Formats: sequence, C-alpha cells, structure tokens
Amino acid sequence: MPATLFPCPGVLPAFTSTGGALFFAGGDFSSVELQAMERDGLLRRVYPDTYVRWDIEPDPVCRALAAAHALPARLRQKIMLGRFTAAWVYGCAPAPRKLQLLIDHRSRTTALPPFSAAVLHEVQLDSDDGMDIAGIAVTTPLRTAADLARHGPEEEAVRALTAMAAHPVLRCPLAAVRKAVSEGPRQPGKSAALRRVDLAISQAEGQTRRREPVVR
Repeated sequence: MPATLFPCPGVLPAFTSTGGALFFAGGDFSSVELQAMERDGLLRRVYPDTYVRWDIEPDPVCRALAAAHALPARLRQKIMLGRFTAAWVYGCAPAPRKLQLLIDHRSRTTALPPFSAAVLHEVQLDSDDGMDIAGIAVTTPLRTAADLARHGPEEEAVRALTAMAAHPVLRCPLAAVRKAVSEGPRQPGKSAALRRVDLAISQAEGQTRRREPVVR
C-alpha cells in the first residue's frame, strides 16, 4: 500500500491545521499536567494522552491525529484506520477501547508491540478504499460502513451504520452500503452483514417517519 494515501475529494470538507489546539502527553506538558488542565476545564480529552482546547469541538482531524499519536511512529505510514476506529474518526461511534488497524495482505506483515492499544487486521485494500485526513490513512465512509456490516457486533454496527447514513457530510446512504456488501467478494458472514444493513435501513426509516408531521 502506498505511503501517500488516496484522497477522496468531496467526501469531507477541506481540513486545516489545528493550529496548536491539540496537546499530546510528553510534549509541552506531562500526562498529569494535561489531566489537571482537563479537570480545570481548559482542555477536553480526545483519546488517551491527547487533548484539545476547551473551545475547540473535536473533529475528524483531531481524532485521526489522536489515534496516530497512540501508535508507534514506525506504524503510522503503514496502516489504515478502519472499522469502528474509522467510524469514531468520522464522529459516528464511541472512542474505541482498542484501535482497529488495517494493512493490505499483500504488504509485508507488520507486528504490533506487546500490550499494544491496537489490533491489526490483514485485509484487501484497493486504491479507492482509503482517504487522507491530516496525513493519516482512514478507510472511506463507504468502505468503513461495509466493514462494520461484515465484522461489527450487530447492535453496535447497526447504530454506527445509522449514524453514518444520517451524517450530513459523509454521503454514505445505506442503499449504497447494501450494494457494496452484496456485490463484494463471497466470504463468510455475508448474509449477517446484509441483515445488519437492513436493520439499519429499518431504523432509519422509522426515525424518518417519527419526524414527519402528522397531517390531520
């Protein structure tokens, strides 16, 4: 997989530098000092040992950089953030307990250090499966959603799929997710993946009906 990732124009707005809004433990401040500033309301925690100024709403750039900071530097250009970690980066899932990393199965295997805060999955990654967010490789919304349907626990996957479909920027309709899963390679769990997408479609339709005004 190339070190420079394939941008996906039009999926997310152009992001600018955080301009000194992010703080990492071990930089200008220690972990203890950052925690104290969080308690004082000066910072918000983005991910363990990464914080953002109180007046900045964490966005995909903040979360992608926070995830990268939790990884050894040698891994950052070799992997892609995927599955629930990518959904979290997009703001559609809770912060993961362990980062889910993807690496192309045709690449040389990269081992994670012992007691790593991440899990590594060797998968097939094509040139249109990833995008660049602040220099960090993240699966596109569509690839992320299809992976959640295939691999995520059902309740959490359906919740994240519904959130991604409703996101005003991601452009990830559930019909497109279902098509991607249906037309994807034959693999175990395909029927379960389609069921999860159908559940998300049903939930989304129910939410739409509840928002519609009642005509008397």
